[in-house]
Amino acid sequence: MSGRRHSPLALFRYWRRSHPNDPVVMFVAAALVGVVTGYAAVGFRLALEGVQVLAFGFGGESVFSQAALLPWWQILLIPAVGGLVVGLMLHFLMPGRRPQAVAHVIEACALKGGRISLREGIGAALVSATSLGVGASTGREGPVVHLAASLASVAAQKMQLGPSMRLTLLGCGVASGVAASFNAPIAGVFFALEVVIGHYALHAFAPVVLSAVVGTIISRIYLGDTPAFIIPPYDIVSNLEFPAFGLLGLVCGIAAMIFMWSTTFTEGVVARSRIPDILLPAAGGLLVGAIAIFYPHVLGVGYEATDAALKEQFSLWLLLQLIVAKTAATTISLGCRFGGGVFSPSLMLGALVGGAFGIMAAAVFPELSASHGAYAIIGMGAVAAAVLGAPISTILIVFELTNDYKITIGVMLATVVATSLTNRITGKSLFHLQLERRGVNVRGGRARHFLRQRRVGEVMTADFEIIHEDATFDEMRTLMMESSHGAFFVVDSDDAYTGTINFADLKAVAREPELAGVVNAKDACHKSPAILSSGQTLEDALAILDNTREEHLPVVRSALTGRVIGVLHHKNALIAHNRALLEAHAEEHDER
Repeated sequence: MSGRRHSPLALFRYWRRSHPNDPVVMFVAAALVGVVTGYAAVGFRLALEGVQVLAFGFGGESVFSQAALLPWWQILLIPAVGGLVVGLMLHFLMPGRRPQAVAHVIEACALKGGRISLREGIGAALVSATSLGVGASTGREGPVVHLAASLASVAAQKMQLGPSMRLTLLGCGVASGVAASFNAPIAGVFFALEVVIGHYALHAFAPVVLSAVVGTIISRIYLGDTPAFIIPPYDIVSNLEFPAFGLLGLVCGIAAMIFMWSTTFTEGVVARSRIPDILLPAAGGLLVGAIAIFYPHVLGVGYEATDAALKEQFSLWLLLQLIVAKTAATTISLGCRFGGGVFSPSLMLGALVGGAFGIMAAAVFPELSASHGAYAIIGMGAVAAAVLGAPISTILIVFELTNDYKITIGVMLATVVATSLTNRITGKSLFHLQLERRGVNVRGGRARHFLRQRRVGEVMTADFEIIHEDATFDEMRTLMMESSHGAFFVVDSDDAYTGTINFADLKAVAREPELAGVVNAKDACHKSPAILSSGQTLEDALAILDNTREEHLPVVRSALTGRVIGVLHHKNALIAHNRALLEAHAEEHDER
């Protein structure tokens, strides 16, 4: 290497290959990613504010109070006209013509080896900054997570890191992005480990912490070191309030499920509509603008409205109205393909639900209830945790956003109750529901995903024997002796499946010579405990084969006709499963 000039990247690659197990490699990469993603988070905030100034004529977090001073027609038209711009951006910039956020990062980690293209990351960030700037009722944290993850992914590929280090570096980017966006380094670390990486192993923990620290420092240099919400100190008045906190957790869990259901329902309605894709954001913007005429609190990220709820500035009646208005505005924004995340909306929704619950609790037991602002803080954490499926990181985010640790136990209790209820009923976070609507199931990783993509019809064989149900014992014995198969299927006059005959079935008849002359195929066969259809997934078929302990299962074209079109052998299904494991393993090591 002497006598020639080499780029820092080339030197880093050489160092990595020479010292593959040196932890310094990962720490250097984590620090670099922390710097890049920290600046990216700051840049996203500035871009969002720039669009907001162009659209509304003002910047900053005080959106609803300043928007309320605008003429009604301006509030109505700004999100709609901005939606036209967003529709064009989606059409020309985004693959699939859809915005991207945290769900796509989870998919990339589970199924794509942590690969996200830089074009997707920058395009999604531009779409989301424009969407939020024109008033879309979404959040800014999800887009920052996606942008940070895409930058970390590109860096990992340029550095030629292996799959394990690549996923860790992706977590570093996410931690730095969350930390810089929220000014919450601890929460950024645990969000990356809990939601993206999926484990807390020490080899990942240390570099993720380093990236979060670097991102936070950069954010504080440019955006200041203040929590997102500055609220009065609240205390728990009595230990008798804890049952009320548990009940609030139940209410927050229900509110979170309604929000999640509303989001998926709206996406379904939009998908069935005849509105051209390019006009969907404009149509959604018109609806959001119509809501904002009466409730400007729903515009944008919503931190000002959340802060007002935490400071007890809303009446009970207004809180209840805003719960409905915010849910509607956010689900419309997401369903009509505005860019943005769900964390900020779930924080605001939780603060509204908690504040309303606190007012009612104080009315029933005034001497035992804390200020309803405390309930707003607790509700904020409980709803957000249930929606995101990330209780640990959400609890920490709430603490770091408010700098209030006095009601820690109340936040923890309500969060556990809300997430337990949601997991019990839905079993999924909103991110996983969004992925499943697109036919993506990330549970089990890439090998399991391969099995979900393969159909029984692709693995079955058409090389099977059939015999009609009125065949005699001698005909069955002759067929079995001449056949190379260990079993054959019995069908009726319409060629519909009746049962299966194997050597054991014939042996049972042969033991009773007096039955051989009267028993036919229908009498001798055994009904298979399961019948497969050609459209079932290979994952389902393997589970059925394991549960039934059958070596061969009939495959029918449809359950209605029952006509046999093939047979799935257990060994063929296992071969396909092993091939999936090998392909996933090869993908993980193709850059080593």
